[in-house]
Amino acid sequence: MIRILGISGSLRAQSYNTALLRAAQALTGEEAVLEIATLHGIPLYDGDLEQQGLPQAVVDLKARVIASDGVLLVTPEYNNGIPGVFKNAIDWLSRPASDIPHVFGDRPVAVMGASPGGFGTVLAQNDWLPVLKTLGTRHWSGSRLLVSRAGQVFDASMGLADDAVRAQLSGFLQGFVRFVEAARPA
Repeated sequence: MIRILGISGSLRAQSYNTALLRAAQALTGEEAVLEIATLHGIPLYDGDLEQQGLPQAVVDLKARVIASDGVLLVTPEYNNGIPGVFKNAIDWLSRPASDIPHVFGDRPVAVMGASPGGFGTVLAQNDWLPVLKTLGTRHWSGSRLLVSRAGQVFDASMGLADDAVRAQLSGFLQGFVRFVEAARPA
């Protein structure tokens, strides 16, 4: 069974990206399981704090990344870029630097996102590319999922209400699962 860890890059309770991740979890086929992680409890990166030991929320998230076969970053877009809280979490996961190959090295990663704006999260997704390259991940670029006008895509209870987006999400997930499966050691 393929284990994918989906990380929502938003802390908001009514986050479109967390809702997109929940919809993805419901659409994941029988060959994979999609677990959901949030960034709650991760403090702002501080080298002095790091010297005292990694915060427990970072240790826990790092362990979940390491235990996964692939990671799905579900990113909002704030001011045309990566949300600070999301980048902060990845910065923590890369500490100490000697852990980068173990945590990220050659790990399959995909990026998707939802935004109330008209362009989805295209700029944030583009901004993730150099970060993922620096960390040595195996970025899946076989498809893009840029959910725009998210307020019209999700219903009042944050359920995915758009059949076209549901079909796109399903295809995206199937492609990523195949990519992760191909990347697994024989």
